[in-house]
Amino acid sequence: MNMNAGQRTTRRLAAKAAPSICRSCRDSISRNTYATAAAAAQTEDQNTSSIQHIPPVHAASSATSYAVNAGVVLSRPPLITRDLHPFESAFFLYQRRLNERLALPFTRYFYFKKKTPADIEWKRKIKQRLTPARDIGRYKGYGDEAWNDELLVGAQESEIQHQVERLLEDAEHPVIGGSGEEGTEVEANAEGSTKAATVVPEGSAKKLVDDVIERPMPRVTEADLKNDVKSLNRMLQRTLYLLVKDQEGRWIFPQGRLIKKESLHMAAERVLVQSGGINMNTWVVGNVPVGHYEYNFRPELLKSSPNPNEVGFKTFFMKARILAGQANLAENKFGLMDFKWLAKEEVEKEVQKSYWHSVKNMLAER
Repeated sequence: MNMNAGQRTTRRLAAKAAPSICRSCRDSISRNTYATAAAAAQTEDQNTSSIQHIPPVHAASSATSYAVNAGVVLSRPPLITRDLHPFESAFFLYQRRLNERLALPFTRYFYFKKKTPADIEWKRKIKQRLTPARDIGRYKGYGDEAWNDELLVGAQESEIQHQVERLLEDAEHPVIGGSGEEGTEVEANAEGSTKAATVVPEGSAKKLVDDVIERPMPRVTEADLKNDVKSLNRMLQRTLYLLVKDQEGRWIFPQGRLIKKESLHMAAERVLVQSGGINMNTWVVGNVPVGHYEYNFRPELLKSSPNPNEVGFKTFFMKARILAGQANLAENKFGLMDFKWLAKEEVEKEVQKSYWHSVKNMLAER
């Protein structure tokens, strides 16, 4: 085969750079390399086969176990809105006063047709109030003191109860009499409600039509005043949780062991009925627990236990709401002795410290 000049030059340089060795030695070196690789591969196969024939070692099973309980965090949600912060009260009052100032430049006939009952009623009320809105203070937009129209800090007009009383006072006054005359007849019944007398216009026999003005329910109930911890009508602004007292005198959430193949949701419904009775209308929320608590038995109890391998129990808590009814422990199946409806900070004072650390993050602050 013919080679060009470049190829010949390359072969010549490669021959000079390579170490000088005879053909027989080069062949023996090649044979030794192949034999070494074959021996290494055979050794690796033997090691692999020997490893595969090692019998598996079974891990020793644990001698201890835990019982599984289903616990229920039964709560009564807030029934009313919370009290306003002083800053919120001041802000809302400022907004209402500002809205009143922006609306007053319009003539009243923009809102009421002339000589209609609504117009006559407005005249009566503005004459009595000396201001359009009784509950947010008098508006003095004209005169030498018009600049001094803002309320001072601590003024009674900023108090919610004062505003409610002024609105009730305004509603309790009688409607207009005949020919625009103002009535003055107001009756109070034995139940504390007020009857506003409505005078029929002239031209017919004058008679009184009673309209009962119902006052709002108090935000502080009788159960709050008596500190009745078994009542659901206390602390209406807060979430209350059901705590029960077990046979050992500990305050805990209702709980019970799982039976056979029942789920946590099914067990929670059963525990509620068996602990609090059938007079509670409850709803178990979801199928996933919201937390858990682990308890280990004391060593002296393990010695006398029929199952010494069971060293404690783990309780998984399900969230539930009470919609109606009340707890009744008269026929409970767990030997419970007492119950309480408590807020979060009250629960902390009753339960053990280790129990509290496990359940505190499941409870709402409000």
